[in-house]
Amino acid sequence: MGLTDINFFMKLLVLKEISPNENRVAITPDLISKYQKLDVEIFIEAKAGEKSSISDADFEKAGAKIISDIRSILPEIDAIISVQNTEIDFSKTKAGVVFIAIPKKQIPVEKINFFALELLPRITRAQGMDALSSQSNLAGYRAVIDAVYEMQKAVPMMMTAAGTISAAKFLILGAGVAGLQAIATAKRLGAIVSAFDVRTAAKEQVQSLGAKFVEVKLAEKVDGQREGIYAQEMSDEYKKLQQELLKDTIKNQDVVITTALIPGKKAPILISEEMVKSMKRGSIIVDLAAVNGGNCALTQNGKVIEINGVKIIGHENFPSRVASDASKLFSKNIFNFFELLIDKEQKVISINREDEIIKSTLVS
Repeated sequence: MGLTDINFFMKLLVLKEISPNENRVAITPDLISKYQKLDVEIFIEAKAGEKSSISDADFEKAGAKIISDIRSILPEIDAIISVQNTEIDFSKTKAGVVFIAIPKKQIPVEKINFFALELLPRITRAQGMDALSSQSNLAGYRAVIDAVYEMQKAVPMMMTAAGTISAAKFLILGAGVAGLQAIATAKRLGAIVSAFDVRTAAKEQVQSLGAKFVEVKLAEKVDGQREGIYAQEMSDEYKKLQQELLKDTIKNQDVVITTALIPGKKAPILISEEMVKSMKRGSIIVDLAAVNGGNCALTQNGKVIEINGVKIIGHENFPSRVASDASKLFSKNIFNFFELLIDKEQKVISINREDEIIKSTLVS
C-alpha cells in the first residue's frame, strides 16, 4: 500500500497566491512525501504552482490532491499554508485551524491559530524556518541581475584589441543577508564592489567577500547586544556624517543597491534626491526596501523610473522574481516550522505555547 492510500490523520491546504506580484507557492512536490510521513494529507488549490513552473500534474504525481474550489474542503482542513494570500472565508474553517504565512495585511484571528513567519526569533533553532533570510538571499542575487539587465555597460573589465573596458562599480548599502549575497553575485560577475553598513561587525564579512568596506569615522558604535542582521536607528551626528560619506561615494558608482531595513519602521532614506542628481547618466539604483517606503527618496514602489538618466528600480517583490528557487526555500522553511507543531506520537497538531518560537510567531 502506498502513502497515498493511507487514511491520514490531518489535512493541510495550500493556497494559490492571488497578488499579481506574487509568483511563489508555499509547497513544492519534493516536500509532499515528508508531510505524508507526518500523517498529513495535502490538498493544493488548482494552479497554485503555475507561476513557479510547477504544474498541477507535478503535484498530483507527488501524491497531492488538486482542489478547484477550496470552499468545499475548508471545513475539513486542519492547517492552511500560503506565502502571502489570506483571502479565504475563515467562517467556513474549523475552530483552531492553523494558518502559516508571511501576510501582507492583518486577518481576522478570533477562531484560528495564525502564525506569522516574519516574527521568528533570531535564534539558532529557528534558522531552518527563517523565511525572511532565505528570501532575502535570493532578493540580493536578483537585485544584481536586474541592475545588469538595465545598465548599458559591461560588468567585468575587458581587454580587447580595440581598447580596455573598465569594470563596473557597485555599491551595496546594507550588508545583511541580501546585501552580502548582492556583494557575492556582483563579485562573481567581475564588478568592483564596495559596501556600507552601520554595524561594525559587517566589516569583516564584507571584506571576506572581496569588497571594500565604506566606513563612517566616528567614535559611536552600535550596541553589541543589538548587532545582527538588521540596522538600528543611529544618532543625528552619525546620520550627518553618513550622508556626507555616501554623497561623495555614490557619484562615482555605476550601480547602487540598497537593502537597509529597520524592523517595525519605515525604511531609512539613504539616498537623497540631491545624491541621485549627482550620479552619472546611465547609473542604476536598485531599492530592495521599496515595499517599506524605499531607501532612495525618489523610489516608486513597483516601478522602474528614470531621473536625469539614472534608473531607479523599485520592484515590490524581488524574491518572487526568482520564483522557482524562492518557492523551494520558502516551502522548506514552512515545513520545518510545521513540523514543530506536530505531536508525532499522537499524530495531531499540538501547539506548545511556552516554546519561544511559537510565542514569537503566534499572533492569535
